[in-house]
Amino acid sequence: MSTSFFVAADWLTEHAADPEIQIIDARMAPPGVTDRDVVEEYRAGHIPGAISFDIEALSDHNSPLPHMMPRPEAFAVAMRELGVNKDKHLVVYDDGNLFSAPRAWWMLRTFGAQHVSILAGGLVGWLRDGLPLESGVSNQGEGEFEVEFDSEAVKRLTDVMLVSHEKSAQLVDARPAPRFNAQADEPRPGLHRGHIPGALNVPWNDLVVNGEMKTTDELSEIFSRQGVDLKKPIIASCGSGVTAAVVVLALATLGVNDVKLYDGSWSEWGARDDLPIEPVS
Repeated sequence: MSTSFFVAADWLTEHAADPEIQIIDARMAPPGVTDRDVVEEYRAGHIPGAISFDIEALSDHNSPLPHMMPRPEAFAVAMRELGVNKDKHLVVYDDGNLFSAPRAWWMLRTFGAQHVSILAGGLVGWLRDGLPLESGVSNQGEGEFEVEFDSEAVKRLTDVMLVSHEKSAQLVDARPAPRFNAQADEPRPGLHRGHIPGALNVPWNDLVVNGEMKTTDELSEIFSRQGVDLKKPIIASCGSGVTAAVVVLALATLGVNDVKLYDGSWSEWGARDDLPIEPVS
């Protein structure tokens, strides 16, 4: 493993019967993909004992923005209903591309779970190893989840406007370079092309290999190449706050702790006509 935040499939099979471990299925359809039903996919087949952690369903549905963080009280209720126990070792997985598991990892940690890992290789790796799935819904009973919300971990539009103007922190955008550089449309309609003024681009895909983080040496080189100073505060963003969590995870792997996440990300900033955008069209 490249980082202590990951566990391997063989480790999970050895420890699957441990009552202090809970497995969490956090598969999520990428933006623009409308023909996937991840809840039905979970029912059709998931890692034995896994709880369905539907990021979309767990989001704040009072917000017009996609999958924003819910209120702490709502998250606590949802976790208890799903049977998630905050004090257990939570092992999260996604399809195997490391697209959505980091968002679930970040959400759980931000709401107070201390011991959260990601399954290296995700579901694809699990199946490649010839390991079994189960169907239906895993009934865990009621969980124990008292939220300890780290409100400083989540940044809002006004915070990012100030940072962009005063340069008091680095803005690191995880979107692919063509979108960051205004060379490609966003997958969500109605958004401008470009990026927040002063932002640096570290595409999330560059940080990932085979469903886990690249080595620490490789990660350090990528951030350095893109102009990110690991000793200064960082706010991660992306299209809608999901792959920004990949940047947060990569930085945590490197021991960088002063990292926040702009939850609205480009879905919020890029929808506005009254905010500055680079490059200027």
